[in-house]
Amino acid sequence: MAYTSIIFKNPQSGAMKEAPVGFSWTTFFFGFFPALFRGDWKYAAIQFLISMITMGLSNLVFCFIYNKLYIKDLIGAGFKAQSIGSGDLQFASSKIGMPIPQLTAA
Repeated sequence: MAYTSIIFKNPQSGAMKEAPVGFSWTTFFFGFFPALFRGDWKYAAIQFLISMITMGLSNLVFCFIYNKLYIKDLIGAGFKAQSIGSGDLQFASSKIGMPIPQLTAA
């Protein structure tokens, strides 16, 4: 189950995205559809293709890693953490295995 959710904001565009941290039950049950609904076209296509090759067994792997991949892509696109649903951002950062940049107060 996802530990918590982080609200990300892109300082340049103002776009906001919510990203869960931890195990992805939605990816486990619905495969590539969560990535598709989040607008994550790259991982939706990757999951779809690999799922077709493995007859759906790849969902057992992606449910453990997809949320982490999504957060890494958001950070790479310039998004920064605005807030966290519950818990501590440092603990969520340790679960992801990388520092999460935060918005600074203006």
